[in-house]
Amino acid sequence: MKMNNKPLSDMTIIDLSHRLPGPLCGKILSDLGAKVIKIEDHIFKDPFLSGLFAQFDKSFVSWYENLNNNKNIQRFDFKSAADQAKIHELVFSADAVIMGLPNKTREKLKITDQDLSLKKPMVVIELLASETEKKSMHDLNALAITGLLSLYVADKNDKIIDPPFLPIAGISYGHKAATDLLAAYIRALKENQTQFVRTYLDQVTKDILGIFWPEQDRQEGRSKFLHNGSYPCYSLYQTKDEKYVALAAVEEKFWLRFCEVFKINSSLDRFHNLDRTLFNLISKEIQKYSIDQIKELVAQEDICLSII
Repeated sequence: MKMNNKPLSDMTIIDLSHRLPGPLCGKILSDLGAKVIKIEDHIFKDPFLSGLFAQFDKSFVSWYENLNNNKNIQRFDFKSAADQAKIHELVFSADAVIMGLPNKTREKLKITDQDLSLKKPMVVIELLASETEKKSMHDLNALAITGLLSLYVADKNDKIIDPPFLPIAGISYGHKAATDLLAAYIRALKENQTQFVRTYLDQVTKDILGIFWPEQDRQEGRSKFLHNGSYPCYSLYQTKDEKYVALAAVEEKFWLRFCEVFKINSSLDRFHNLDRTLFNLISKEIQKYSIDQIKELVAQEDICLSII
């Protein structure tokens, strides 16, 4: 029997969110086959497309396009009674709503929680900053207040430190919202009534990302692990032409072959991290080659070495 690879093809979702987490939630569900209708104000649209973010960094426009490229984007005049009625109709006919509108706008559109308390399988999910914190926050704030940024800045003495290379808290948040929505929809089907869900940025950051720096390790003062540079066999190294390669030769078979290919002669274990001796030896050998030479050298090798 042929499996349907679009399991949500019978589901309609209204996306009333903007920027990253809500639209990412909608994208995940769209990729699973759901019909996602993103509703925007015809003037303000989405801040990634036409607001503050788009004005100072054009990369946000690319984000917007990639987060929403499979959605049906419809823009309305939120002040128009006729358009308000259209939005109202779309929302009430949906299986789920990703809610990102302020309360005043919801009241104007007659899509408050009270309005949407229907005797039908439906989910209304709100993505909120925090259940306990009253201050506004972004991705970086959530990483800071949950303690996770202290891992990122450990052992650094720079006066200014670049943030992590992706908004990992917001990305986790969007994924968790999609999971929460689907779980609530299962309950909605069983109970035949609207389910209201709230997902919080700071809580998701703690619950999902906090797993990888558990409290016990924090109390012991441990801040270096395999995945953030504790061991020579799992790190980034610069080439002769100032490019970089990623070495992840954790397993012995990959490590031994890596040492053969790059002529690394050392009795030190690949997990030796008492000093920088092995790190420096690997760096010295890799810096003998340009990125093109390394590509040729490892073309037929399976040693977990990748060009960056």
